[in-house]
Amino acid sequence: MFYKDERIAVFIDGANFFSAAKALNFEIDYRLLREEFMRRGKLIRMCYHIALLENDEFTTLRPLVDWLCYNGYSVASKTAREYTDAQGRRKVKSNVAIDIAVAALELSPHVDHIILFSGDGDLRPLVEAIKRAGVRVSIVSTIRSQPSMISDELRRTADNFIELDQLKTVISRPARQQTTSLQDEQNVGTKATEVAI
Repeated sequence: MFYKDERIAVFIDGANFFSAAKALNFEIDYRLLREEFMRRGKLIRMCYHIALLENDEFTTLRPLVDWLCYNGYSVASKTAREYTDAQGRRKVKSNVAIDIAVAALELSPHVDHIILFSGDGDLRPLVEAIKRAGVRVSIVSTIRSQPSMISDELRRTADNFIELDQLKTVISRPARQQTTSLQDEQNVGTKATEVAI
């Protein structure tokens, strides 16, 4: 699927990727994610696309976006649109497919392989256009969640489909319970040593 000398670019639909990982019950370690694709080829660009609410100054995404900016990611954020539907429910529209399409098309003449972290069927025409330009396209998402997180048309159009669940062991953060229990064991071991001395 990957060749060591190929130039690759990664485009991440932040909300879609987060939802897919959540459906598979793991948290993403973005440092490990970047390192993984640096090993797979010559990483030209690592792009993260997200829509943020305009007046939500202290959203949990802001620290992530800041961290990504300082750690090798090109971050493109846009303002999500908030509206009330006919039933009076608050809704948020936050599609970044057009932004990803424009960025990927602009970069495609400079790479050999584009990896899209998204299951959004709206990206199918983008995948077709990139392939016509002679660039290989891999899609990363999951079919192992209920419901599946990827559009069947998008999956069929790509050159390769990478099941996110197979990347889980490589790009996931350690579970918090395991980290806490490990710290507890270390603390107990330290106290036992102090008592023994």
